Amino acid sequence: MTTANADRPVIHTEMTLTYNYALGEVAGPFFEGLREGKLLATYCSASKMSYLPPRAYCERSFERCDGWKEAGSEGTIEASTIVVRGFEGKRPPPVAIAFVRLDGIDSAIANYVDNVDCSDPEAAMKLLIPGARVRVKFADTREGRVTDFSFELIEP
Repeated sequence: MTTANADRPVIHTEMTLTYNYALGEVAGPFFEGLREGKLLATYCSASKMSYLPPRAYCERSFERCDGWKEAGSEGTIEASTIVVRGFEGKRPPPVAIAFVRLDGIDSAIANYVDNVDCSDPEAAMKLLIPGARVRVKFADTREGRVTDFSFELIEP
């Protein structure tokens, strides 16, 4: 037992909790697609917009997204950053993360960019500029999680 102040003792403990999340009608097909090595986007026939990550409702028409389409295997960086501080359970820093609009999709999704040397963040950011092209890289073993894919910078 430790003491926060003289009047109130505090007990320090660590807890590990396991959860099962119901994925639902939008996230379920998306994560199953990841397991199969596909990036699936929702599609709105009213606006002709496609969304990745998938959404239940279209932000343009306010209609329910009523279809699915597979995203292209390449795309364009819209924004990027180098993360220099680590988070427990995540990749050790520094790491590159980019917000990418995949070919054939109208929105963008973020994930790691693997083949960038981030030891010099300023030099790395010169490669991760908006408009730079990337390709999707799927893990050899997939579990139906966002960690099943990442991006690789396509060399100019």
